[in-house]
Amino acid sequence: MELVAEQRGEMIVVSALGDRIDAAGAIQFKDRMRELTQTPSPRVVLDMSRVAFLDSSGLGAVVAVMKALGPDRKLELSGLTATVQKVFRLTRMDSIFTIHDHLPDGLRQVG
Repeated sequence: MELVAEQRGEMIVVSALGDRIDAAGAIQFKDRMRELTQTPSPRVVLDMSRVAFLDSSGLGAVVAVMKALGPDRKLELSGLTATVQKVFRLTRMDSIFTIHDHLPDGLRQVG
């Protein structure tokens, strides 16, 4: 899973450039997110607008990233496709994460 990060003020925007977060790439996704979010920042926004498929392992990886950030940092999601949004809704994870239709504050997609 290719991920690209950009610091925007007090926010790190991470763009997922692959089309799937699944069992095959969940560990790689978590490890790469850990690398990209080492810089202290109160908000981390994960742009998932290119992700067309997310399975339970992928969902678990996103939740693990949120937990790894700790209580003082917030993981927000952006640009969920209809299929991915359905996974978050069915698992009620849409009540746990802040989900934006587009990148907040008019931020454009990286890459």
